[in-house]
Amino acid sequence: MKFSRIAAKVMVRLVLFLVILALIPFFTGDSSALKHLYIITDNKLALAAPILLMLGFITLLVICTRNQYRHADLNWALVINTVVLIAYGVMVFVKIRQLAY
Repeated sequence: MKFSRIAAKVMVRLVLFLVILALIPFFTGDSSALKHLYIITDNKLALAAPILLMLGFITLLVICTRNQYRHADLNWALVINTVVLIAYGVMVFVKIRQLAY
């Protein structure tokens, strides 16, 4: 049970670190290449999966934090959700970098 608590906390901190890292170009003023980048999709249901993934992350984070990471099954659900969220974020980041530069 202790390992699930540590794993969940590490993954949450990793996501927060990656979000801060992704925001660095906006703070340094190096976002000129991203100003003319628009994400348009024909199918609006394609946005349902990332929205559900983020909502699931936020929900699990709130539940685990409220319970102080005591429930191992919720901790592992948070870890799996976080891994998938990081993978999805990396894929989107790589695609946007290819389009912007």
